[in-house]
Amino acid sequence: MRRISPVLQQDGVDSDLIALIKTILAACREISFRVSQGELAGVLGSTLGENIQGETQKKLDIIANELLKEVILETGVVKAISSEEEDDTVAGNPNGKYLVTFDPLDGSSNTDINSLIGTIFSILPAPADKDAADASMFLQPGTAQLAAGYVLYGPSTMLALTTGKGTRIYTLDKTYGGFLLTEEQATIPKYTAEFAINMSNQRYWQAPMQAYINDLLQGKDGPRGKNYNMRWIAAMVGDVHRVLCRGGIFAYPRDTKDANKPDKLRLMYEANPMSFLVEQAGGASSTGYERIMEVVPVDIHQRIAVILGSKHEVESCVAYHQR
Repeated sequence: MRRISPVLQQDGVDSDLIALIKTILAACREISFRVSQGELAGVLGSTLGENIQGETQKKLDIIANELLKEVILETGVVKAISSEEEDDTVAGNPNGKYLVTFDPLDGSSNTDINSLIGTIFSILPAPADKDAADASMFLQPGTAQLAAGYVLYGPSTMLALTTGKGTRIYTLDKTYGGFLLTEEQATIPKYTAEFAINMSNQRYWQAPMQAYINDLLQGKDGPRGKNYNMRWIAAMVGDVHRVLCRGGIFAYPRDTKDANKPDKLRLMYEANPMSFLVEQAGGASSTGYERIMEVVPVDIHQRIAVILGSKHEVESCVAYHQR
């Protein structure tokens, strides 16, 4: 089993980018430890505040955000960061080469029930001609990403990482404190009989998604001609990790539940990095109408509909949206 640095060096990844990725992972190791301590560390439960998304913050949300922000800005190679938990971008080194976006603790509502959670991150090139405080630097499509990954805090702490040369899976070896390569190339099967979606929102979905899921639920007696199983972890990192490991389709479609928030997932912090990982593993990712990574953001906290996973199933779902 190999460590991260030699693997990335073999891929020709810039040394500064390798150092930045390793710094992010150092913070994730600390987050992993805090998560594993749970109630013993007094980090469970909610705060009295809300983030920019209007969501109640968990104590671990704030701890994870501060850890990541501090270590990333200390690297000296990052021009600015953007976090789901921050109202605005945070300036770093004016001459930094990179921008980093992150969801410090995806699925944080699961912390109180000891279920799966994780950290999602994305690294973009920093435009040299813009000020470090200029948030417009971040409004780049997902195709501009230099690297993306997530760290899943579960029975073992695992990392899925891509720098554009496939998606690899690493596992944290706590005996020495580093991540070791445990899957050289994650490959998502083209076909699947498993889907992940929040069925409690079914009545709010648009007609294409309603029709698609209804056909899946009819199983082998319906137009799809086979039985499907449903899985739902309520943490994107957990559901996407399952897709990377054994295939499937994950969807969080647009709905009418809240007229002010028709889309749920954040483009920059969740959809783009996960789409990069999935596509590099042979899968596909779409809003139902366009490839997610080709969407040009208009706001750092922009939300978007997400359909990703096994290529044939994503294409089948998209076909319902294009009728």
